[in-house]
Amino acid sequence: MQPRLRLPSPLTQLRDDRLARRDVRLLVKRDDLIHPELPGNKWRKLKYNLERARQQGHSTILTFGGAYSNAIRATAAAGHYFGFDTIGVIRGEEHLPLNPSLAYATSRGMRLAYLDRSTYRRKHSAEVVDALHREFGEFYLLPEGASNELAVRGCAELPAEITEPYDVICCPVGTGGTLAGIAGGIAGGIAGGIAGSPAAGPRAVGFCVLKGAQFLEAEVARLQRAAFGSVSGNWELAYDFHFGGYAKRTPELDAFIADWARRHGDVLDRIYVAKMMYGIVARAEAGWFPPGSTVVAVVTG
Repeated sequence: MQPRLRLPSPLTQLRDDRLARRDVRLLVKRDDLIHPELPGNKWRKLKYNLERARQQGHSTILTFGGAYSNAIRATAAAGHYFGFDTIGVIRGEEHLPLNPSLAYATSRGMRLAYLDRSTYRRKHSAEVVDALHREFGEFYLLPEGASNELAVRGCAELPAEITEPYDVICCPVGTGGTLAGIAGGIAGGIAGGIAGSPAAGPRAVGFCVLKGAQFLEAEVARLQRAAFGSVSGNWELAYDFHFGGYAKRTPELDAFIADWARRHGDVLDRIYVAKMMYGIVARAEAGWFPPGSTVVAVVTG
């Protein structure tokens, strides 16, 4: 039975005194509520990839990820609901018992395999992919984070769901696919426009959750070329809110998450969403958003 998806995802206004003092309005796009097992950008990224896999006659989907990857979880869930076998190739060594993310993936029928970190860095090379085919047979290859041109096209559908004027759309960034798609799809939204911004109309800001993520500048551009044939000039990456790197945390981030829960009653995902929200608040307090701006924060799940 295929899942019931909540689309378009809810858009709600969230009042936060720190933003209100700067006359910044915050709208929250709750993509995490699309489906409990296929939340947020994961469904948007998988949507057209599942269609392509089916069209090509594949019965198995293989993808890559870290031990706490949300994309691994979502691919396992998609396989369960849409009738695909799934294989998750995990960075690093096996650790037992499995953490909750990998335990969930196996509960949805995913087979796990592991690559040492050196080999994992070459995961998309012909040598590594051929070896995986020899081990597992035929499969539809889904890149790490499910980010490819089909994923970008799925994410590009998000801005058209925003029914109020806005100036900036913010999202967390791991592999760059969500930012590439949102920026490419902004033309379908309702333009507000920040005075003095480099390009007219709304812009997209991606908050990197990886340390040393400057390489994502080229990756987002590559994904946009693959999906749309050109690079839009309406996006940027924020590198200063990674808190030590992927899945890393600090007392400062933990305090922010606890304070957010007291203020708003929601516990933020610390790997992705908390870092974005911290960045939005910090930029607002620093005056980065002009007074009167409306900011949309995408909760990716």
